[in-house]
Amino acid sequence: MNHKRKLFGTDGVRDLANSGNMTPELALKLGRAFIQFTGGRKIVIGCDTRLSGRMLEGALYSGMSSEGADIYLAGVIPTPGISYAVKALNADGGAVISASHNPAEYNGIKFLGADGCKLSDDDELAIEERLSLCETSTSPNIGAVHDSPELVSNYAKHIASLLNSEAVIDKIAFDCANGASAKSVPVLINSTPLANLNTSVISCSYDGLNINKSCGVMHMANLTDYVKNNGLNLGFAFDGDADRVLISDSKGRIIDGDIILWVLGRWLKLSGNDKVVVTVMSNMALETHLANEGIKTLRCPVGDRYVLETMRESGAGLGGEQSGHIIASKFTSTGDGLCTAMLFLNAVHELDEDISTLVDRFGRYPQRLTNLTLKRPREAVDMKAIDGIVNLYKEKVSNGRIFIRTSGTEPLLRILVEAPDSDTVENLSVTLALKLEEYC
Repeated sequence: MNHKRKLFGTDGVRDLANSGNMTPELALKLGRAFIQFTGGRKIVIGCDTRLSGRMLEGALYSGMSSEGADIYLAGVIPTPGISYAVKALNADGGAVISASHNPAEYNGIKFLGADGCKLSDDDELAIEERLSLCETSTSPNIGAVHDSPELVSNYAKHIASLLNSEAVIDKIAFDCANGASAKSVPVLINSTPLANLNTSVISCSYDGLNINKSCGVMHMANLTDYVKNNGLNLGFAFDGDADRVLISDSKGRIIDGDIILWVLGRWLKLSGNDKVVVTVMSNMALETHLANEGIKTLRCPVGDRYVLETMRESGAGLGGEQSGHIIASKFTSTGDGLCTAMLFLNAVHELDEDISTLVDRFGRYPQRLTNLTLKRPREAVDMKAIDGIVNLYKEKVSNGRIFIRTSGTEPLLRILVEAPDSDTVENLSVTLALKLEEYC
């Protein structure tokens, strides 16, 4: 990761909307800088349901069109929907206005290249360095702006086409987090045999302020309680921009990204894929399970674009994060919650999998993630000093691990402790949090 970047984090530029680093003025400059850097002349833009989305959208496409780029506005659409649209329209790139899993008062901007993938660290740094030159336009031309709401249904119908009609399951719920999937999921359902079954859609009424509020992947009890209380077989929950998915089984237990990768990894091995990329946050049990199936596990830094980079380098066809970002390269170029949901249904059907026992059989190592709030810029955190403290405690988890990192999307220091013994995990997590508070 390139630490010279100041604006771009793990997933684009993100901050409180209308203040800090997420203002219309900055959005306009970012739009100009993106076009100046890429030379793109055809760009697709989408957003989630935040109140600030249209404000930032207007500024962003104004900057882009002032540089001569033609803009196609998809409106409310998942991040992977823009990735799909970029390739379907043979566009030169895309942009998504979203703060993903963050509360409604945040917003962000992330850019995609002509391949539908997120930009590299170096590309983001180059755009950032151009911002000081973007006070005025450098082009004599003005690009056209097109409203393109059909891109939402085109994406949803594409995802629907991935589902094997024999793999449908009765009594499924979809939690849209009052976010970007709210328009796509109903179209998806109505384009599959799920439309004729007992399929429920919840948290699908957005007002600009309720995205991720007590729903979606950040508040799984909303889905797990609904599934359990209504006697459903399964439930899928998305985050604000729907590039992530987590699952509830019939007992109201969470099937996270690690278990999803375990299922999809075995399914894709049937077609020759024997490598899976995971991040440093994935549970050690996943490596053990995949190894038992003859599947190699490769680890990379947190962030779905780092997952994709490692997949490309290694030739792996599957990768993802415990948090629910899953990439199956045959089907998508970025994390895609809706796509993953359809592939999961296909996989459990072909593997004749008992979904209700997946959590029991996975047998994860006890793991605890503690978040400490940073009161200084993450670049100012003395990670060498923190590593020195952590090394003093590593012998206490000889069969486990300790992992410390700063968040790329929030002002947090994340402390992960994992070990076979739950008491060790809990005690060491508390001790480390107390020791490391002064560095935050």
